[in-house]
Amino acid sequence: MFFSKGVGKHREKLTSFELALRSAGIAACNLVRVSSIFPPGCKILSRTVGVAKLKPGQVIFVVMSESATREPHRLIAATIGVAIPRDRKLFGYLSEHHSFGENEETAGDYAEELAAEMLATTLGLDFDPDESWDEKKEVYRLSNKIVRTQNITQTAVGDKHGLWTTVIAVAVLVG
Repeated sequence: MFFSKGVGKHREKLTSFELALRSAGIAACNLVRVSSIFPPGCKILSRTVGVAKLKPGQVIFVVMSESATREPHRLIAATIGVAIPRDRKLFGYLSEHHSFGENEETAGDYAEELAAEMLATTLGLDFDPDESWDEKKEVYRLSNKIVRTQNITQTAVGDKHGLWTTVIAVAVLVG
């Protein structure tokens, strides 16, 4: 799996989305959206290595978050969070989050937290959902059951002339 992100701007919404896919390096592929399971034993590749494995026209499976606006100066975000269990024989979780008005850190932390909570409940970890993300991270770290969380987030501000602005964040499963 590899993670990527992109931004596109155009007078047509569909073209704006296409330009975001190009920015992410995956526009030449046929995308199939899948739900949010990080496969057991899956390795995370760099974007460069992952994109090099793709061929034009190839069908690829993706977990994707996208957001678009035509409103000038509106902040948009698309993010994918991931939580990976220490036991690599178990599956982890990916989460998609898209929002308005959230900066990269806020949106990314939220997606990361969503993925970690899904994994934590699967692993039977006891945590208080009302605690801060920093407090939950400490609970997960101390449990020694969640080895890693991370996110990839793309933000952009709506074009000042009213062009469509699209952001995407994507996790791409490659064979």
